[in-house]
This record gives sequence, C-alpha cells and structure tokens, in this order.
Amino acid sequence: MIEKLADRGITTSRGDAAVLVPAAGAGVRLGGDVPKALRELRGESLLVHAVKRAAAAVSVRLIVVAAPPHLVAEVQELLAEVDADLVVVAGGASRQESVARALAVVPEGIDIVLVHDAARALTPPQLVDGVAEAVRTGHGAVIPVLPVVDTIKRVDSNGDVAATVDRSELRAVQTPQGFRREVLVKAHAEAAGEHTDDAGMVERLGLPVHCIPGSELALKITRPVDLIIAEALLTASGEVAR
Repeated sequence: MIEKLADRGITTSRGDAAVLVPAAGAGVRLGGDVPKALRELRGESLLVHAVKRAAAAVSVRLIVVAAPPHLVAEVQELLAEVDADLVVVAGGASRQESVARALAVVPEGIDIVLVHDAARALTPPQLVDGVAEAVRTGHGAVIPVLPVVDTIKRVDSNGDVAATVDRSELRAVQTPQGFRREVLVKAHAEAAGEHTDDAGMVERLGLPVHCIPGSELALKITRPVDLIIAEALLTASGEVAR
C-alpha cells in the first residue's frame, strides 16, 4: 500500500510543481549489473544527477521517485542528501505503472505535474522551469523538443527505402513532460494498453500537446556511448568528479 505524503511527515513549502521520476526499469541497452537509473556517472548515479537538477528548479515543490521495489531503501539512502521534499515509492512492472504509482502520492493542491526520465540525467533546471511555466500559463500538456537533424527514411519490411520523410515537421521529444494534474490523471485512467510516453497518452484523448524548445543537455543516456558523451559534457562544463 502506498502511503500519502502526510503520513510520511513530508511538508511542501516552495514551488508549485511535482516531478515524477519513474526509475524502476532495468535499462538493458546500457548494460551493467544494476538498473539503468543506478548506473554511475562521475561518481553519482544517473538518478541522483537527474533529481539534483530537478530539485534546483525554482518551480519544483516535490519530487516523487518510483524505484525498483527491492531497492526502495537503497534509493532512499542515495537521495538522502538531495535538498528537496522527496519521497520514494515502489515502482511497477512498466513505466506507465510506475508513473501512476508516483502520481498517486502527490498531495492535493499541486496542479502542475512533470514526468521526467532519470536517464536524462543532465537536464538543466532551466528546462524544468520552462516546462512548468508553459503549463502554468495555460497549456494542459507540454513537451520539450529539438529539431531532427538527420535525414529520416521510411523503410519497408524488406529493408528497402519506402520514402524520405520531410524532417522539417519532425521533432525529437525530451523530458520533463508537463501536465495539468487533471489531464495526466485522465490520460492514465483512460489509457488502453501500455504506453511509454505520457504525452502520447494525452494525444490519444484528442487533447493538444504544446511544444517548447528543449536542451542539448537533456540527452537520453541509454547506451554505453551515451555515458561517454555525458562524461564529456560534464568535463566541458567543469563539473568536478566525486
């Protein structure tokens, strides 16, 4: 049973947004013998990097992390030094279930909810604030995006090119994705099947999803080469290894 935040003695005093971090997945493409969110980058897990940056956003009042059920205590210990109102819950078998479990403990009165991937560990606080501000100013669902720079081909089942896609209308989607609370609740309540993208669930309701500029720093770390890129970005920024 998931406890409410009041039962945990959590008080909220700053910001107006909650950030949900589903971090219960295995992340097999990244390799290693620990879940992807717990892989280390510069002496800290990807999860700690992501949560620290989210916590630095002035919009954020609360962070809820959905951890692997058998690692809840370990994740709580990892995040103990983060300066934020933070709670860890047991995640589910899918990303969608983990988001739903995290959403269930957000107290009434927080009407802006952001969903953020721990794998986007270097996402700057400014992007978190930008997404929250777009929701705050009237958009029910908001996603940060970047233009697609590669040529995109549609390929058939034989491996042959079927068409070249016009990339001028394409965008690569990042997180955090932001929502009015009632929109995200409705999307999860009416979801048919499993989805890996919360904004996609909102689209299926026929509701608009607004785009704002994303950040090159918000890359998704899913493969070993992405860890190398992230390490280089930290080196370029002057961040000291632990």
